[in-house]
Amino acid sequence: MKQSEVDYSDVQGLVRFGYGKMTEASYALLRVKDAAAAGSWLRAARITSAEVMKSPPPTAMQVAFTAPGLQALGVRPSVIADFSPEFLAGIAEGNRARRLGDVENNAASQWEWGHAASVPDLMVMFFAEPKGLDALVQDSKGNGWSEAFEELRWLGTADLDGIEPFGFADGISQPKIDWEQQRDVISDQLDYSNVVALGEFLLGYRNEYDKYTNRPLIDADQASSGLLNAEDAPEKKDVGRNGTYLVMRQLRQDVRGLWQFAYRHANENMSEAEKIVAAFVGRTRKGSPLVPPQEQPIPGVGPDPDEVCQNQFTFAKDPTGVRCPFGAHLRRANPRNTDYPGRPTRLAKLITMFGFGPKGFRDDLMSAVRFHRILRRGREYGPELLPENALLPAPPDDPERGLHFICLNANISRQFEFLQNAWINSTKFSGLTGESDPLLGNREAIPGCPFTGDFTRPEDGGVRRRVSGLPQFVTVRGGAYFFLPSLRSLRFFAGTRA
Repeated sequence: MKQSEVDYSDVQGLVRFGYGKMTEASYALLRVKDAAAAGSWLRAARITSAEVMKSPPPTAMQVAFTAPGLQALGVRPSVIADFSPEFLAGIAEGNRARRLGDVENNAASQWEWGHAASVPDLMVMFFAEPKGLDALVQDSKGNGWSEAFEELRWLGTADLDGIEPFGFADGISQPKIDWEQQRDVISDQLDYSNVVALGEFLLGYRNEYDKYTNRPLIDADQASSGLLNAEDAPEKKDVGRNGTYLVMRQLRQDVRGLWQFAYRHANENMSEAEKIVAAFVGRTRKGSPLVPPQEQPIPGVGPDPDEVCQNQFTFAKDPTGVRCPFGAHLRRANPRNTDYPGRPTRLAKLITMFGFGPKGFRDDLMSAVRFHRILRRGREYGPELLPENALLPAPPDDPERGLHFICLNANISRQFEFLQNAWINSTKFSGLTGESDPLLGNREAIPGCPFTGDFTRPEDGGVRRRVSGLPQFVTVRGGAYFFLPSLRSLRFFAGTRA
């Protein structure tokens, strides 16, 4: 089947751009107060598309909906029912919360928003170049905003110049989307690639399995006439096409706690403390990976020299985890493996498929990373706190710091939830035991593993070093699953009534 080109004018720009140069941002969490007024505001809203303009706009606005939000707008129940089960159940659903590690201190019952009565119907995201945010928000609040919506909460952000609150360069490793749909995902996966199928991030296109992710497909009628046809079912209108799921989690970061813990374990040597935290992260504070770059270019990396320096590597040159520990956040979030790890030829691949040939101990412990990539679009909040200042006692009015984590993915279960459950929270990741992610782990005991607060650093030819008793450095304060629709679907939602 011939795949059609992407209509960038139908895609919300956050998918393609991220708006990094728009350093001011704010997120409005809203409840629909009047469906008719909300539909009117949405139809008039100037949502920024993914088109490339000759003169880039200085501001941008995006809109995403929860499942209750689609109901509140009056979208037909038969349409809503065909969205993914994860989206419909919501991020705070009980069994899901346990899989995500949202228990005890992370439990949804303790969240500031996103649980029970505090679940928003929609989120309006505002982005602007310096000194442009207030005017954008005020201008957007016209056209019946107050009649349409109840404001539950505004989430502000901070511009830390590319540094996340713990003090490390952020946003370095992102997958490159195959917008032109040129990559053959069925072909051999003998090497790690940073290029990922378009259908992993936009619904209505082929994913890494060369399949179409399930989404609402409806019969053509007057209400759906503006929607695009489905590639895999041309007689149907595709509600999901050019849209994606947006996961948002407000993560409070204990910056003082992290650096004071490392400083104590380094016998009050700040240089050694930096090495400990770098081992937790898997990178230096400037963003350099702890493993050496590989000579052969990685598809989808570069050509920017900084990106090549910071992102052109796999863990093949560090098979024992001496340089970058197996439990480091960098390895957990993106293991950089392939379908057939360590098999550089077609014959070797065939031998592996039949179960023969030598294998490394960890070769078959993890799913291939290409099926679990996410596109990160988060923003920091709270003021900067340098590591050396984090060693000082906290003042009584010490402000909260953290990350409004946002990721985009076409399959919440296989992408975000798998990554969170099988890699970030798992105490068995890469053959480990008693360890969860050193930064994001919640340290709660789980069945069969009463201790989850360890972190091991293998030594070359020596006894591995272990850091024990890691406290919880990141706490979830809110979250929700949203659908970021195409502009055609947005107009469809705004005009439908049950």
